[in-house]
Amino acid sequence: MTRHVLDIDDLTAAELVEVLDLAGLPASALPPTLEGRGVALVFEKPSARTRNSSEMAVVALGGHPVTIAGTEVGIDTRETAEDVARTLACYHGVLCARVLRHGTLVRMAAALDAAGVPVPVVNLLSDRAHPCQALADLLTLRQEWGSLAGRTVAYIGDANNVWRSLALGCALSGVRIRIAAPEGYGPSIEDRRAVEAAGGDLTVTADPAEAAEGADALYTDVWASMGQEDELAERRRAFTGFTIDDDLVGWAAAGAVVLHCLPAHRGEEISASTLDGPRSRVWRQAANRMHAMRGVLAWLGGAHPGPAAGPGTATSR
Repeated sequence: MTRHVLDIDDLTAAELVEVLDLAGLPASALPPTLEGRGVALVFEKPSARTRNSSEMAVVALGGHPVTIAGTEVGIDTRETAEDVARTLACYHGVLCARVLRHGTLVRMAAALDAAGVPVPVVNLLSDRAHPCQALADLLTLRQEWGSLAGRTVAYIGDANNVWRSLALGCALSGVRIRIAAPEGYGPSIEDRRAVEAAGGDLTVTADPAEAAEGADALYTDVWASMGQEDELAERRRAFTGFTIDDDLVGWAAAGAVVLHCLPAHRGEEISASTLDGPRSRVWRQAANRMHAMRGVLAWLGGAHPGPAAGPGTATSR
């Protein structure tokens, strides 16, 4: 059965460890699982980190990335999502897409499965999930701490697609996840159930200090994502007091680190002194987008890290 990665919980806990182990290896230690194969990278939304990290990850594995703007394929305007997927699968070994609606990815994967086409679909971002970002986040934290289980991450802000995938990834990794959000912006009942079903230890509060107290990492994202620009004024009012700044970091554990998926708006969801300060791991996190993407693509291509991850241990399964 073809494996797709539409959200991070499409991986089991053990598979997530495998992907992170592969992501932690240098490119030279990985087999060229994409050698001679194309990888379609479809973007209905603009991208900086996702496009660059994905293209370079494909190249590192010996593949040929083809970046395609949403207007070039016209999903559900020029052609159905199903027909776009079937067409691109004629030329490429993997189909990756950054889409407006999560259902588009579900339909693409279902169409390929129904046709018996063994081409994986990878979510580069949807309104529901951002699994590749979560993989980079977990990789960054594992590099910082050595291991993940038993740690606590406090997310300050909107329970959006970034939070959702991060929360599921934390649940699979044994990391306690807290979220502080204003009323109406926290996780839904369905979100809470999904995190709990994945084995997560979730705390929801409207008090940023309560979430941050004793946490090993603080995480935030912009208050208004792409497509929410008309809500910006309302969101700025709602999220007043939900800024990660030096005072809030003071509530966290000694040595706690700060993460942000970028782009950042200094002075809104995070202060400049915090984003650019010694606790920030934001630029390592950004660099890890490429390593995480390389890990998931290598895993989908059949690589595994072996019993003890380290340089030269990756083999093909």
